[in-house]
Amino acid sequence: MFSVIFPGQGSQIVGMAKEFHHNFNYIKDYFFRADEILNKKLSKIILEGPKYELNQTENTQPAIFLVSYSIFKAIEKEVNFDLKKAKFFAGHSLGEYSALCCANSINFEQTIKLLQARGTAMQNAMPSGEGGMIAVLGININELTNLIKSTGSENTCYIANDNSNNQIVMSGKNSMLENFGKILDENNIKFIKLPVSAPFHCPLMNKATEKMRGEIYNVEFKNPDINIVSNVTANEVKKSDDIKKLLIEQIEKPVRWRESINNMINKGINEFIEIGPGKVLSGLVKRIDRNVKVKQINTLKDMETLTND
Repeated sequence: MFSVIFPGQGSQIVGMAKEFHHNFNYIKDYFFRADEILNKKLSKIILEGPKYELNQTENTQPAIFLVSYSIFKAIEKEVNFDLKKAKFFAGHSLGEYSALCCANSINFEQTIKLLQARGTAMQNAMPSGEGGMIAVLGININELTNLIKSTGSENTCYIANDNSNNQIVMSGKNSMLENFGKILDENNIKFIKLPVSAPFHCPLMNKATEKMRGEIYNVEFKNPDINIVSNVTANEVKKSDDIKKLLIEQIEKPVRWRESINNMINKGINEFIEIGPGKVLSGLVKRIDRNVKVKQINTLKDMETLTND
């Protein structure tokens, strides 16, 4: 039994999906449609760069969706493998929008518009460079939560992503993260500053929440064809009204990825298929449970591994 998972921000590279774009005219059409919908040359940014433009959140979010969706559609058309036989679809942060679109809860145009709005709103939620994120390594969620509480940091530094058993991402104002970094150093806990310019998935994103509330409620969602596992609850969500509510909450709430994967495994999943650029999620899944199978599909050669599976 398998689940399909879709990556989030940080998986992007210049040139992603280039061979799909080169080989399939319908993929070229998706890229062309994206440019028309967004009124910008997103396809050129994806295929040629420059990297700094691709890494701007307002471009990154629709770009990763476009690539993930294109690869999903290529698998549907070119490979003798039915992705709709998955028990669950799930995505990391913006990847949840990819999951919803591929499950026919929202259409292509709605998704890419929402993600451009989401990326812009999250980028503009606070002044550039004032907030950021760090990845804390080699510590579990309970240990980090206790450390945050014991130092009185719970209202200044926030857990943003519970990614795996030994990787947790924190958000906050840079000054507060620097102070907390000293505490981590004192406790011999490793951390890495992430190359982002905003503190995602925490209360500092409140302005983005208010902006996206209107955007999301103006879009018609349908009940998805496949059960979606929500970042906010780490459990499946089936009804369109619940999906809208959780997408709004997702902007400020932590991504409960470790719990999401474990919950799917507990419901019988023994294989995960990552569709989209990079292999970040595959690495996280393996850190969560080494006994499950993981495949990344982001090249034409990768697609061959699904044939007659």
